[in-house]
Amino acid sequence: MNPEETHRSWAERSGEFSPTYYAEIGPNEVSETLADVLSYYADESAAVLEVGCSSGRHLAHLLDSGFENLTGVDINDESFEVMAEYYPELAETGTFHTGALEEVVPGFRDGQFDVIYSVETLQHVHPDSEWVFEELVRVTDDLLVTAENEGNSPERGRPGNDVSCVRDDFPLYYRDWEAVFSELGLAQLVCEPGKRDTVRVFRVP
Repeated sequence: MNPEETHRSWAERSGEFSPTYYAEIGPNEVSETLADVLSYYADESAAVLEVGCSSGRHLAHLLDSGFENLTGVDINDESFEVMAEYYPELAETGTFHTGALEEVVPGFRDGQFDVIYSVETLQHVHPDSEWVFEELVRVTDDLLVTAENEGNSPERGRPGNDVSCVRDDFPLYYRDWEAVFSELGLAQLVCEPGKRDTVRVFRVP
């Protein structure tokens, strides 16, 4: 897939891995980990951005945990219709942008967000669009948190491969996230492997 095909795949997603699919699953252990991390390292008043927020299950859990300054970006505009149905308080109080990361993130100000996080989103960024990682660092004032599949999950782990195809449908790119963001000037504070994803917490020095 080229970047445009990848974008189209997610923008038109229905069924498995769609906004409704994730809304029906609801918050999970990653949601809890994110809330714990933010409660420890950030204030409840922190400006928080989730990239690839879908219908907002992780943001909804943060809202329930006391965080109110919440922003989300997702390429599938159905995400926010589903959010309004499943998480109406979040839909009413949060700020949301429809579009690809490459389109939306460059429009944010330097250091606009105290915390930026991604849950299984950056792993789908096409190699031609890796410049967006630097943009994420630019708009982060304090913390950047990644919860990406790094080969933990038996059905996804492909040792020695840089990319695998999920359900013969869309690519998952394996990256050394510590190296990616350390090379962009961030310091890794936490690395916590889970059953499916590895959570990493980076801080702007």
